[in-house]
Amino acid sequence: MPTRTRSLTVAASVAIVFGLLTIVSGGNALFGRADMGAVVPFVLWFNFVAGFAYVAAGLGLWVQTGWATGLTIAIVFATAAIFAAFLWHISTGAAYEARTVGAMVLRLAVWVTLAIVAIRSLQAR
Repeated sequence: MPTRTRSLTVAASVAIVFGLLTIVSGGNALFGRADMGAVVPFVLWFNFVAGFAYVAAGLGLWVQTGWATGLTIAIVFATAAIFAAFLWHISTGAAYEARTVGAMVLRLAVWVTLAIVAIRSLQAR
């Protein structure tokens, strides 16, 4: 196994921590431990389930598996699709929390960055 670069180590760690935090916060919102306001159910469920994919991607990046880069790219596209659907939801005048817009921008930015790191580390091999 090739030596893991510092950027790949950071990316894997960020993915794992981000995933665990996503699972905890999504679980708290879904299972009634936190009042999150006017949540959009499909966004909440996506984020909760995606948290498990985030952890898997992070673990895959950590051990440098071939599928981890593909998973990071899939997460980017899935997040972008849900974000687009969420923006459409907003455009219909439906209720939503403004902080969800910021959270989705953050999620997309984090995963685009992680995918770039994963792709570059794969190309460097």
